[in-house]
Amino acid sequence: MEKLRIVFMGTPEFAVGILDTIIKANYQVVGVITVADKPAGRGQKTKYSAVKEYALANHLPLLQPTNLKDAIFLEDLKKWNANLQVVVAFRMLPEAVWKMPSLGTFNLHASLLPNYRGAAPINWAIINGETRTGVTSFFIDDKIDTGAMILSKETPISSKETAGELHDRLMHLGSETVVETLSLIEKGMVTTQIQKDTPDIKTAYKLNKENCKIDWNKSAEEIHNLIRGLSPYPAAWCYFKDANESFSVKIYEAQIHNEKHDLPVGEIITTKKEIKVAVKGGFIEVLSLQYPNKKRMKTSEFLNGIQISEETKAL
Repeated sequence: MEKLRIVFMGTPEFAVGILDTIIKANYQVVGVITVADKPAGRGQKTKYSAVKEYALANHLPLLQPTNLKDAIFLEDLKKWNANLQVVVAFRMLPEAVWKMPSLGTFNLHASLLPNYRGAAPINWAIINGETRTGVTSFFIDDKIDTGAMILSKETPISSKETAGELHDRLMHLGSETVVETLSLIEKGMVTTQIQKDTPDIKTAYKLNKENCKIDWNKSAEEIHNLIRGLSPYPAAWCYFKDANESFSVKIYEAQIHNEKHDLPVGEIITTKKEIKVAVKGGFIEVLSLQYPNKKRMKTSEFLNGIQISEETKAL
């Protein structure tokens, strides 16, 4: 049985949960790689990745290359003398990196591969109305999320679950899966399964302003799935437009009311505590939202301070 010397690569909170589990399972992490620091927010203060914060707090050796093919970085990586690399939510690796350790490099992806390869698998599973998802560990190859699969674990998605809630559950499921994968590799008992491409494979496209915008002409269910699939980040959005101006509004929580009406799509009905937007076959009630330069609020709290005129429409 070969004792593992692990280099961990990752960036966001999701990766931290898994790195923490590896450490607590008493595996040796000889080094951590994460993205370079970058300025963020209004003050453009230097922001560390969640993985860097964790590495510093736990006194783990750290590298932050801007170029993964850089000769000095490759030399520094080699000095750690790792025999395995674990990647969670990082970036595409050049061959010189993923082929370096003798036991290979494996990735933990938050979907049931081959579906939802790409940048935002948790979000798209909910946006597309999936009722199940999961995590997959696989050995990295020269393409994105296409390598030979090691382990796959499934979990249901509830009809009201948000991307944030699913993220946290998949982080725990992913942690278990990574530790199980490490055990198989350590014991030399890994078997892999080649991913089979089919014409109906779904992709986890990168999220952008356009694909996060609400189309009120879609079905109530599709709109609701988009809102919960983008909550709490980056958040689904639309315009509220009255006679004089339009506001870009983020919507974090909503619920469907199936009822007949004759109102045009996008018509807004408000009471002292409610905002409802007319859609085909019913209404989407907005439960929490954010106006420009305001904090996120429950609708009832929001309506205490802001009045929405009767001419306002959702676009």
